[in-house]
Amino acid sequence: MDRKFKSPLELFEEKKVVNICAPMVRYSKLPFRELVREYNCDLTYTPMILADVFKNSNYARECDFTTNEKDNPVIIQFAATNATDLADAAELAAPFVSGVDLNCGCAQKWAINEGIGSYLMEHPELVRDMVRQTKNRVNIPCSIKIRAHKDLRQTVEFAKRAESVGVDFITVHGRTRRQKSSEPVNLEAIKLVKESASVPIVANGDIFSREDAEHIAEYTKVDGVMAARGILHNPALFAHEEVDPWDYIKKYIELALGYGTNFFIFHHHLMFMFEGVMSNAERKTFNTLSSISAVLDHLRDYYGLEVTPPSRSPSL
Repeated sequence: MDRKFKSPLELFEEKKVVNICAPMVRYSKLPFRELVREYNCDLTYTPMILADVFKNSNYARECDFTTNEKDNPVIIQFAATNATDLADAAELAAPFVSGVDLNCGCAQKWAINEGIGSYLMEHPELVRDMVRQTKNRVNIPCSIKIRAHKDLRQTVEFAKRAESVGVDFITVHGRTRRQKSSEPVNLEAIKLVKESASVPIVANGDIFSREDAEHIAEYTKVDGVMAARGILHNPALFAHEEVDPWDYIKKYIELALGYGTNFFIFHHHLMFMFEGVMSNAERKTFNTLSSISAVLDHLRDYYGLEVTPPSRSPSL
């Protein structure tokens, strides 16, 4: 594929604060990445992909990661247990992305049991080796996404070890792996890492509106802000002005149909987006729909919404 990728490092130099769509299991796929770019989102991530599966299976590569010329800049995020798997996967992906990220933050029990995600927060030397080997194999930026430790000195030291082998930037989720998403994010943790770092730092956690993003950026002085749950509910979260939800709902439907998104992902994205639009009674009905055609019929009957899928550029 012959295309020039925008480097995330260029974005950090050009913009005071870079607006970023987080890696989200199932949800941050190509149609959604294209959607949020229309609303002042500067950088997007793929969902977390298992490095060993990606490198060993062509079928997995085709299913887990699709892209096209509009998907730029984009970072592919991997979960890995060892440096070889990560470097091998990164080398395969490098021609098609703007950067590669190592997930050190997933706090789901299955991930920790498999030795990936936030399990790695207790193994800084392993992460250091993974970053070093990957940097030696690819010529694109390599980043890590981490969580805070209970003892914030460990978090600062973790970041410094990654910096010592050339990590290009770091995203900090301001909760420990044992904290629930309902607990407030620790902005002091993010601020402390930023004050101690020599590479760009991105803040992640509790960004549900443009005002949240602006407040967190101002308080922590970070170089970028990353939204996950907030941008699922409002893909126009980073837009400069308020956007009618129907604007992004219709655009998402067109993109999803054009790219052939499966029903599960299609339905769940709309469930998130409709949270502020539908009444509780209607939402219960909508959540029981079991096919794309049923969803389209519902939207036509209730709202007069007719959608014609656009012609799409082929995915790669």
